[in-house]
Amino acid sequence: METQQILRFPRLDTVLMVERFIQKHDGEFKKRALWENLPKKMMYQTFCVIIDYLLYSGKISVDAEGKFGWIFYPKEVSEHLKHKELFWSKI
Repeated sequence: METQQILRFPRLDTVLMVERFIQKHDGEFKKRALWENLPKKMMYQTFCVIIDYLLYSGKISVDAEGKFGWIFYPKEVSEHLKHKELFWSKI
């Protein structure tokens, strides 16, 4: 991962706002359209820092069309892991 000089760091409420927006509009928007439709405006560089964080932490993914989707569901995963027939295998 490349190290970049970040001029603006996002506040926690801003990160949470972007997370909630992506959860609500799962798979609807590409990057620029997502930024333009956020409920609160922010600088594009700050938005890019948030997107990079969410991608790195495994909370969102990008499909083949470039649309963002929410993939972080810890409650559902813990429920599925309780079943013995569902397990992780190391290949």
